[in-house]
Amino acid sequence: MNAELAELPTVVDIKTAARALGLSRTYAYQLAKQNQFPCKIIRVGTCYRVPTAALQALLSSDSSEHCSCQSP
Repeated sequence: MNAELAELPTVVDIKTAARALGLSRTYAYQLAKQNQFPCKIIRVGTCYRVPTAALQALLSSDSSEHCSCQSP
């Protein structure tokens, strides 16, 4: 997975970020709309983008400290 993350562009869509975090697409959008996504989200119109650096930082850190979300 680290090799895949290293090849990502500067920002990714929320579906890609959700897949990296093991979240469903629906749950990721729900978290984003509630401002509870586990890392930084950039909203561009109706689209959500996640900075790859923020995603990498979250995945490389101790996820029990930073990601308290669980898929329902």
